Amino acid sequence: MKTAIYPGSFDPITLGHLNVIKRAAMCFDKLIVCVMVNSEKKDSGFFTPDERVELIRRVVAKIPNVEVDQSSILVAEYARQKRACTLVKGLRAMSDYEQELQMAMINRKLNPRLDTMFLPSSAKYTYISSSVVKEMAAYGAELTDFVPREIIGDVNEKMKSRRNL
Repeated sequence: MKTAIYPGSFDPITLGHLNVIKRAAMCFDKLIVCVMVNSEKKDSGFFTPDERVELIRRVVAKIPNVEVDQSSILVAEYARQKRACTLVKGLRAMSDYEQELQMAMINRKLNPRLDTMFLPSSAKYTYISSSVVKEMAAYGAELTDFVPREIIGDVNEKMKSRRNL
């Protein structure tokens, strides 16, 4: 069984993420979407890791070979534990490639059996990021073209509760 991992912060999951998930799920027997804790991100996030897992599970519920998990260990070690052969990384721009290529080489050094597959973003999602979604939600913009419909209410509700703090 070929298992791949699509790691990320997914804070929140976007239509671009979902596009990568659907495409990667067609390439592997099992795809694990793993919410990772990013040590470079100083804040605690918009959604908690548990909330992100729940939101992603709702969004991918109809894709039978996709599982959702979370981890705070190095992704190379997580992949070893899950017996995954491939990391899936979505790329929006050349700047993504440079950073992801460096990470792919590091992960391969840490786990020589682990390859990285880069999936270029579909053109209509190249401008979407979780940061853009949060910025738009802060101004009350319509999110239909940015996040899966199943979680639009959650994003808006979270932004509303943050404004009331």
